[in-house]
Amino acid sequence: MNPSCFSQSYTQARQQFLNSCARRGLAVESHIHPLPGRDGEQLAIDVAFHGKPDAANLLVLSSGCHGVEGFCGSGVQVDRLNDDAWFAATQRDDLAVLYIHALNPYGFSHLRRVTNENVDLNRNFIDFSQPLPDNAEYRALAPVLLPKKWPVGALNALQLMSFALRYGRMGLQAGISRGQHSDPKGLFFAGTAPTWSNQRLREILRTYGQRCQRLAWVDVHTGLGPRGHGERIYKGLQNAEDIARCRRWFGDQVTNAAEGNSASADLNGTIDLGVMAECPQAQYTGVTLEYGTLPGKQVLSALRAEQWLYNHPEAPLAQHQQIKQQIRDAFYVDADDWKIQVLEQARDVMAQGLAGLYS
Repeated sequence: MNPSCFSQSYTQARQQFLNSCARRGLAVESHIHPLPGRDGEQLAIDVAFHGKPDAANLLVLSSGCHGVEGFCGSGVQVDRLNDDAWFAATQRDDLAVLYIHALNPYGFSHLRRVTNENVDLNRNFIDFSQPLPDNAEYRALAPVLLPKKWPVGALNALQLMSFALRYGRMGLQAGISRGQHSDPKGLFFAGTAPTWSNQRLREILRTYGQRCQRLAWVDVHTGLGPRGHGERIYKGLQNAEDIARCRRWFGDQVTNAAEGNSASADLNGTIDLGVMAECPQAQYTGVTLEYGTLPGKQVLSALRAEQWLYNHPEAPLAQHQQIKQQIRDAFYVDADDWKIQVLEQARDVMAQGLAGLYS
């Protein structure tokens, strides 16, 4: 296991990915973001496709849906691309592999979880022609979650605790995180229209995903669960046959937020809904590979602080830097032992996805 496949910035991560693709002779299609990165660099969703366009089986590995979580997912992608044994195993006439690097490059570069529209991309795949779902719990919580001053005092902590007692831990988590459409400057804002990243992903799927018969997808995330543990969270329709197939492929330890056994709440507008809409011909089997980082309270505090900073750009430079380091640490553990755990589990999951397509 080589931790050097992980990077210290979006720019370095992108270059590592492009270099790894070049070594494999893979052409890269770059969807250029209209805005620059934190340091003025070009931003893009970079896509590498390996295999025949009409292959019956398609395996997808994606990173950076939640921008700052891209440090982890990019490292996993570079590790797979650099592994000769993995690359040899995917050299099959009836298989194609699609690597989608940095679904949300803006958030990756700017150390934000959300897009430039302040939208949580993994809540943005809903039918915007229909009335937007309400989240009454979030509206009640919003003044406590995002106070006028940061850091918060003891009273704010007591107010948040009272909500936790009222709704329960998972109820509170669901109210905060499942997605909301009422406050464009709030946490977990799901948007009022498809984001740039949503639109580009759909374009990518129309190019590469509409000729396969079976589609397996591994989307890498961080921030929930015990440090270094990679939870395999079922993504797809709440259909008994699909759930059973996912557990056959990826193991009985696959969780399902709708069943209440996941570290994640049951969410609205997740990416898998967009994938299935764009690739209706394919049997879809997907998992979120979610790696734990810090305790949940610390992760939530980092999210609250970073959102407060977004709403208060006049904050002093020292506070700005401290909050950005806090959000980075909440979603990327820059330690070799954690990185090795990530790679070990990702290799297993990718091998299971490959085997599952042929089961």
